[in-house]
Amino acid sequence: MSELQLPLAVWFSPMFPVGAFAYSHGLEWAYETGNITDAEALRDWLATLIERGALHNDAILLGAAHRAALQGDACCLAEVNELALALATSRERRLETTTQGNAFLLAIRKSWPCAILDLLQGSEDVAYPVAVAVAAAGHDFPLDVTLDMFCLGFVSNLVSAAIRLGIVGQSEGQRVIAALMPVLRKTGHKCASKDVDDLGGSAFRSDLASLKHETQYTRLFRS
Repeated sequence: MSELQLPLAVWFSPMFPVGAFAYSHGLEWAYETGNITDAEALRDWLATLIERGALHNDAILLGAAHRAALQGDACCLAEVNELALALATSRERRLETTTQGNAFLLAIRKSWPCAILDLLQGSEDVAYPVAVAVAAAGHDFPLDVTLDMFCLGFVSNLVSAAIRLGIVGQSEGQRVIAALMPVLRKTGHKCASKDVDDLGGSAFRSDLASLKHETQYTRLFRS
């Protein structure tokens, strides 16, 4: 692991206090209704999120925010953040990104401070990919490396949620992550050069799962 990756590994580790463990991104509802019952279905569900779902859009937003931060463009950064919040497809999705984004910034300001964070002054809620982008730019972390680690952190958290739900075991979960590595790398590479005009997706079952989860009777997760 390179010197640049070490801090990012800390930021996306389970010990970093963003509360990622509390969210399943609708996975809990998908399991409850039988949409995801095994490792193969989990891999396919996550691959869709990576290639044309929430993670694809988050990666594009992260790239746009990273470029705006490097240019010191607070207005552009605010617009990217506003767009990121508007793209949340449910109340729980908005809660998921703002709670983690705000917690991430709080931890960064206390433990990994950098002057560029002042660009976010006045932003009441900050989407998670935007918060990551600004911190990474402030510490001179390249966009491609940041995207790789961000995408891996997203997938690892959902696989962890799947393990806790009983969809897969530990070994199966690791095989799912290993199988998704080429897709993660490809998406990170593509999204590094995309801008907000490329936003969009077709992960409708995931979006519906997020909406349905809001009224699910018994829940382990907040989304």
